[in-house]
Amino acid sequence: MTAKNAFYAQSGGVTAVINSSACGVIETCRKNSDKIANVYAGRNGIIGALTEDLIDTSQESAEDIAALKTTPSGGFGSCRFKLKGLEESKREYERLIEIFKAHNIGYFFYNGGGDSADTCYKVSQLSEKMGYPVQAIHVPKTVDNDLPITDNCPGFGSVAKYIAVSTLEASYDVRSMAATSTKIFVIEVMGRHAGWIAAAGALVEDYGIPVVTLFPEIEFDKEKFIAAVDAKVKEHGYCTICVSEGAHYPDGTFLAEQGTRDSFGHAQLGGAAPIVANMVKDALGHKFHWAVADYLQRAARHLASESDVEQAYALGQAAVEKALEGKNSIMPTVVRESSNPYKWSIGEAPLSEVANVEKMMPMDFISEDGFGITDKCKEYLYPLIKGEAYPEYDDNGMPKYVTMKGAAVPQKLEKFEI
Repeated sequence: MTAKNAFYAQSGGVTAVINSSACGVIETCRKNSDKIANVYAGRNGIIGALTEDLIDTSQESAEDIAALKTTPSGGFGSCRFKLKGLEESKREYERLIEIFKAHNIGYFFYNGGGDSADTCYKVSQLSEKMGYPVQAIHVPKTVDNDLPITDNCPGFGSVAKYIAVSTLEASYDVRSMAATSTKIFVIEVMGRHAGWIAAAGALVEDYGIPVVTLFPEIEFDKEKFIAAVDAKVKEHGYCTICVSEGAHYPDGTFLAEQGTRDSFGHAQLGGAAPIVANMVKDALGHKFHWAVADYLQRAARHLASESDVEQAYALGQAAVEKALEGKNSIMPTVVRESSNPYKWSIGEAPLSEVANVEKMMPMDFISEDGFGITDKCKEYLYPLIKGEAYPEYDDNGMPKYVTMKGAAVPQKLEKFEI
């Protein structure tokens, strides 16, 4: 029997370590070339499958594939394109199966967040109905850390490390200037519904920094917030504020809502930091500076967490191994065995329990006043940011990142309009 090919795609917002998962998938497939003939990657994610724009990864050298492990962003390109229900997007799902048939693809590795898990689940269902079974395995990725069942998500540990370190460094800056200048520093971080990244910023309180954190899980109360900041400034002379982009008022309106929506139908966010900074200025009169971490937080491979890099690779590797065991419609997971010393292993979860489920911050991770984190939260976070996995640097002082050749696979089907 001829060995089937595999299809791999990256989805949604990329991370500092998603390429490490890609490396894990491709290297493990290559080690099992008697069972998996080749890996085709979707150029710009699932769009590449729908338009039959496939990348032949066999044309990439072993050295370049290995270099993915230390390269940020999506080596094959990603996209924000959500396939809806099987009936609503029937044409697109059937097109995927047609592409898989045409290119002898029997394995589908989809590297993304909750929406990707849903797509992966639906593909596995439809492929059975259409008489062309495809083993669909979801490879977890999301900086928001909001996938269920898995202890944590690849991408989060590195963002958490970057935010914790950046918040600490900027706070040192403010502290040194507070007597005669800036007394307030506001950093805005990602996290639409879950405050995991904001929690990482709150870790600086262990290093003597007065910090007020705004989580999506806690309804924003302006009076309480101003009082908390005022108290910090009176005691310490300055205050750092870490605000999640998903911070919202009791009626659900985001502090940062712009009135526009992205391709997934989510409210377009951005701008919570200046809103919060001006609130403090108007109420207390303090000079401020603010920053939006934006892409910097998820692209910062130079400060990636060692455990994050290792887990991203291990989950890509496990996805292939589980597929070869005959598993289907699952997501490999991180299972925490202990926090001190930090030990973890690989588990798995059925996609039926992963798709469209968001994991928020537990309330016992948030301090009683709603503006900080508990020791339980710190015990969870610190292992995820420990260790460094620096890239190599060239003679000019720049990191050695790799760009894929991206050789195209010859097309076999008619053009498809999305």
